[in-house]
Amino acid sequence: MNIHEYQAAELLANYGIPVNAGIVVSDPSGASRAFERVAGAAGRVVLKAQVHSGGRGKAGGIKLAGSPHDAQAAAEQILGMDIRGHTVRKLLVAPAVEIGREYYLGIILDREKRGITLMASAEGGVDIEEVARNTPERIIKVTADPLLGLLDYQARSIAFSLGIEPPLVGGFTSIAKALYAAFVGSDATLAEINPLVLTKDDRWLALDSKMSLDDSALPRHKDFERLRDLDEENATELRAKANGISFVKLDGNIGCVVNGAGLAMATMDAVKLYGGEPANFLDVGGGASVEQVTLALELVLADPGVRAILFNIFGGITRCDIVAKGIIEARKRVDVGVPMVIRLVGTNQDEGRRILGDAGLSSFETMRDAARAAVEAARG
Repeated sequence: MNIHEYQAAELLANYGIPVNAGIVVSDPSGASRAFERVAGAAGRVVLKAQVHSGGRGKAGGIKLAGSPHDAQAAAEQILGMDIRGHTVRKLLVAPAVEIGREYYLGIILDREKRGITLMASAEGGVDIEEVARNTPERIIKVTADPLLGLLDYQARSIAFSLGIEPPLVGGFTSIAKALYAAFVGSDATLAEINPLVLTKDDRWLALDSKMSLDDSALPRHKDFERLRDLDEENATELRAKANGISFVKLDGNIGCVVNGAGLAMATMDAVKLYGGEPANFLDVGGGASVEQVTLALELVLADPGVRAILFNIFGGITRCDIVAKGIIEARKRVDVGVPMVIRLVGTNQDEGRRILGDAGLSSFETMRDAARAAVEAARG
């Protein structure tokens, strides 16, 4: 679950990280009033679009203002703007800061190393992906043991590698350890400060914060549900969740309807093996009833980019003949309009395939053959 910048800043502040707190507004007049409250001695504020997307600055979603009138005018320009498919509905109005130096500091769940990896760079304030692609040597990494946590010497080694002067290392170390604590304490999968700035009067400040929280851990954090912004989430994913179907939108053109999360992952791997791109992860569940199959088709076809649909059903408790009847009935209810490739294996598979054949539908026995056929159908 992604959250907004101002929400991430609130979480980090709870762990003692100094943040550039501001006021969230949703209309231009609110931006004018917020200016009066946060401008301070500097006499300037920054207005920042609050959307679940990067590239806000390049899109014009971040502006400086030196008066209430300028703040209102900037808000009028930003509110309603589309940034990478996200409509700006909220603005963070925060004090402008005199920046001395900018750094990047982030933490990820590193499955490859089976630990939690802290990353830092002196190239703060820019897209860290661009730095990683063009100059990976400028990113310093340290992996913390999940049982021991981030140790002092690890945080200090990063600070020295970044060229931070000894009198300032203590402040950096404190923030790094606090970010680690926030990451673990919030059950996050990502926590970033970009940029982490050193002001001209040598104060450390988290100028921009980003966090992604693990949905599976939300039962441990009942209060985090209030952080969810439904306007920023995919409508199809929300509909699937409300109906008990696991669905994640992806960028490919082959819709996948599968029973079982592990089989769904394997199905996507098979599609990519043969040069295709899955359009979604979808686990229809163990029952695969007519209603579930119908809803699954509607969810998949909500993506106009889908060029073929791959059913991969393994009948254990689920009977293949019932699934076959479900597919036929669902096709009557939903205007499919793209090729359907079906793999049906398991309990009552012969009867299921006979039912499909009588309806003019063919099926495959192996996932390999079905995935290859789906890729070819999408290309055709």
